[in-house]
Amino acid sequence: MNKQGTLSINSENIFPIIKKWLYSDHDIFYRELISNGCDAVTKLKKLAMMGEYELFEGYKGRVDVVCNPTDKTLVFTDNGLGMTADEVEEYINQIAFSGATDFIEKYKDKANEDQIIGHFGLGFYSAFMVATEVHIDTLSYKKDAKPVHWECDGGTDYSMDEGTKDTVGTTITLFLNDDCLEFCNEYKAREVIKKYCSFMPTEIYLSKAPDPGEETIKASEKLDSDVVKETIKAEKEGEEDKLKIAKRPELLNETNPLWTKHPNECTEEEYKKFYRDVFNDYKEPLFWIHLNMDYPFNLKGILYFPKINMEYESIEGTIKLYNNQVFIADNIKEVIPEFLMLLKGVIDCPDLPLNVSRSALQNDGFVTKISEYISKKVADKLSGMCKTEKEEYEKYWEDISPFIKYGCLKDDKFCEKMTDYILFKDIDGKYMTLPECLEVKPIDTEDEEGKEKESEEAKAKNTEDKPEDEASKEEENAEESKEKVIYYVTDEQQQSQYINMFRQAKMTAVVLRHNIDQPFISQLESKNENIKFKRIDADVTDSLKTKTSKKAQEELDKQCEDLKSVFTKALKNDKLVLKAEKLKNKKVASVLTLSEETRRMADMMKMYSMPGMDASMFGAGGETLILNANHPLFEYMVSHKDEDISMFAEQLYDLAKLQQSPLSAEEMSRFVQRSGEILVKLTEK
Repeated sequence: MNKQGTLSINSENIFPIIKKWLYSDHDIFYRELISNGCDAVTKLKKLAMMGEYELFEGYKGRVDVVCNPTDKTLVFTDNGLGMTADEVEEYINQIAFSGATDFIEKYKDKANEDQIIGHFGLGFYSAFMVATEVHIDTLSYKKDAKPVHWECDGGTDYSMDEGTKDTVGTTITLFLNDDCLEFCNEYKAREVIKKYCSFMPTEIYLSKAPDPGEETIKASEKLDSDVVKETIKAEKEGEEDKLKIAKRPELLNETNPLWTKHPNECTEEEYKKFYRDVFNDYKEPLFWIHLNMDYPFNLKGILYFPKINMEYESIEGTIKLYNNQVFIADNIKEVIPEFLMLLKGVIDCPDLPLNVSRSALQNDGFVTKISEYISKKVADKLSGMCKTEKEEYEKYWEDISPFIKYGCLKDDKFCEKMTDYILFKDIDGKYMTLPECLEVKPIDTEDEEGKEKESEEAKAKNTEDKPEDEASKEEENAEESKEKVIYYVTDEQQQSQYINMFRQAKMTAVVLRHNIDQPFISQLESKNENIKFKRIDADVTDSLKTKTSKKAQEELDKQCEDLKSVFTKALKNDKLVLKAEKLKNKKVASVLTLSEETRRMADMMKMYSMPGMDASMFGAGGETLILNANHPLFEYMVSHKDEDISMFAEQLYDLAKLQQSPLSAEEMSRFVQRSGEILVKLTEK
């Protein structure tokens, strides 16, 4: 059987679905009804600008919300363009016929800017999520228009007849369900309106309906200036004149928020005040970025960098997303790159492809472009500061470095833009960029001139039979292929002995204290060939050693081999590598190094919640104990074979280990006891 036709929608089935499932939060009806009122005002103003309507002198668009707990009602009134009976029939009685879309289409040749909020024609029906009955009273701006009264009890039937409204605009009255009476509470209404409507483009006023039983105060008492005083004379004998107090409607929104202005029009104090007001944070932000873009999409906003000098896992920011000054949600990940959620700010993008409930985004490639643009603007701001305001940038660095490093880990494009503007603070407090770190070479003051001479002679010998261009190219390639090591410190106090050795050798290291630094430097190594990060205690470089002849080193190696069995037995560790070197710092008896690979593996295991990993990595391989051949203890151990040697071996190991990490409770107890025994033996001698 072949049959064709048109799909029909049964309103008896779809209306309950709209009421129950269209919006995830019931309080959102405030946003929808107020948005409709703002749209009505915007449309009337546009008609006036196009000469199709003449506003009365002093006209000021507004939306009034009146709570009435006694009658269990909420009343929304706007002084916008209103509706005729035909328009009510078209926009209210036909579900999902958007008056905003119809208006834009009709006047698209005369009105260039689309500042109208609604587009789907479903917002009005959100009222039925909380109301058993809804009334509309409206009067159109059109000449000779008649007022309309409309009623519906939440079913599919409605009634519509001529109304009594005598001013242009629309009033919507909600008779609330018993389980939704909280919404006609003045304090709840203020909270919700502030949440969704704080920056809508039309003034929004909230008031409470007069209550016949409202308390009065004596005329002799001082009255607040924010109230309207209405004198009611009491005729009862013996009573003083009394005043009934009616609260003046309270303005709840700012119609021209800071982000709608051009950055040149905004002062530093205005930025700080906006931050305090919106985020209730009285700690001043470090700095901010004002986004202002008209092409290829319309986007405005302000991103604030708060003080975030803590571990990145615990940082939580708030970025509020708006659509035509209407609040949509906090931290929508499709628009805002994940790492930017550490910041605080507002972003307003009227071009966002929202779904029908305006609470989520359509899955759209356009959203990705917006996200990339925001990320690019942040990178531009930070790199620009590093180039032109280096001192200010350095001042902020400790606070913003976790955020920037986190951004580099999460966003490859952001990382590419920021790599050369990451700062590293060295052990002397000097800040350097990555390229500057790579330019720093250790200075070996011992026989430096001789080394330079040897280098020049070797270079001359290698190139004397080669063309100049070829020799130069080979030299350049050799330099590029050479691994460049950046040494770092994680604990300046714990690793102070190594720092002293570096300073003595005129070497430097950068300070990397945060947990995020380990994955960050691993990423830098993966993206930058020939760059290697090593912790300061991962190796003892030639710059820390005294120059030793080959024969003298062979003798040291033989002496060290003789001591190997003593250390293995005393420490019960056959994986320990033992070496003897002549260190420049003659006051250091022993140094323990742990390979960078072993340490990073231990850090990774620790990150995956394996307790005690930091302590257990010692003795597990990758360790080298270096005995300083320039220290008297080494000479003593080589020349003596008494029982004290085993005790000294343990002591030298623990002394070296203390320079890297704290001893365990058991190790510390043995160390203290052993130190006492050594002192006793010294006194006996």
